[in-house]
Amino acid sequence: MLTVEKLNAFGANTAEGIARCVNNEAFYLRMVDKAMSDANYGKLETAIHAGDKDAAFEAAHALKGVLGNLSLTPILDPVMEITDLLRSGADADYEAILSKILAKKKELDSLAKQGAYIR
Repeated sequence: MLTVEKLNAFGANTAEGIARCVNNEAFYLRMVDKAMSDANYGKLETAIHAGDKDAAFEAAHALKGVLGNLSLTPILDPVMEITDLLRSGADADYEAILSKILAKKKELDSLAKQGAYIR
C-alpha cells in the first residue's frame, strides 16, 4: 500500500501533487494508484519496440500529463525526456530511456506492494 511517506522516499513531490488534488491526501493516493496502472505504459513499450514514433509520442505525452500532475518526478523525468525526443523526431536510444521509465515504474509498484497483504 502506498503512503505519502513511501512516495516521498521514492522522490515524488507529494506536497505539490496533493495541492493539485485539492489538498486531499486520500484522493491523491487514489490517483497515484490509478496512474500506476495506466495503459499508456504498455502502449509506449509496444510502440518503441515497433519503432512507431508517432504512437510512442502519444503514449509518452499522455503519461507526462498524468505523472506531472501527480509530481511523480522519478518516473516523470525520463518520460519528459522521451516525449521531447519523440516530438522532435530525433534519433535516440529510445529503448534505454524506456528501460529507465519501466525500472522506475517497477520500483513504485514494489513500494505499493510492501506492507500489503491479501485477505
